[in-house]
Amino acid sequence: MKTPITTPKAPAAIGPYSQGIETAQFVYTSGQLPVDMETGALEIADIRKAAKYSLENCKAVLEAAGASLKDVVKTTVFLTDLADFAAMNEVYAGYFPADPPARSCVQVAALPKGAKIEIELLAVK
Repeated sequence: MKTPITTPKAPAAIGPYSQGIETAQFVYTSGQLPVDMETGALEIADIRKAAKYSLENCKAVLEAAGASLKDVVKTTVFLTDLADFAAMNEVYAGYFPADPPARSCVQVAALPKGAKIEIELLAVK
């Protein structure tokens, strides 16, 4: 059985998908763009701010399912420019200071709305 996760603390889906899905054992977040939920603005200039907003939005989806960043076992980071890797990694490290999850990071040609980063998480319950 799967249950869609919806929270006003993360950007609404911009297509036919859920912000996240909860199963008996896992919480999957959809890729989260770097939207500042206080202003609704998409961060496209500063990769550090963008990484923070994407991770905060992922965190909000997890919390809506009763999970936390400590439960994350796998992340995927999509960047439009791998030259942003080091700056993203600095921010990312602050969210996973101990026993960080497995991670993939790939460069993609483009992301929705011109974003420079998108992050998705997989957590255990």
